[in-house]
Amino acid sequence: MAKIRTGRVNEQVKKELSLLIQSELKDPRIGFVTITGVEVTNDLSQAKVYLSVLGEEEQKQNSLKALDKASGFLRSELGKRVRLRHVPELIFKIDESIAYGSRIEKLLTEIDKPDSK
Repeated sequence: MAKIRTGRVNEQVKKELSLLIQSELKDPRIGFVTITGVEVTNDLSQAKVYLSVLGEEEQKQNSLKALDKASGFLRSELGKRVRLRHVPELIFKIDESIAYGSRIEKLLTEIDKPDSK
């Protein structure tokens, strides 16, 4: 029963944070950010928010710093939009799985190519 609830909370927090980052945040340091996943703890005290940022490593770090700075605002707005007794603390992390997947795909296509000899 608890897993079903946390799954629904994960999806709702992901949806609302995506809308908040797109429409409400005006920080120029935040680049093209996509929320790839949210993991809320069972007691709803913390939420790990996984981000994919388009750009170089410097752009990723700048976006992460800006989101950490805006976490109080995001948390308060999240509390207004999602009906929870305790709004979880937001912890932002860069999700490298998309870059890892594209690297593996590139390596597989290189292996698959026949030699041109």
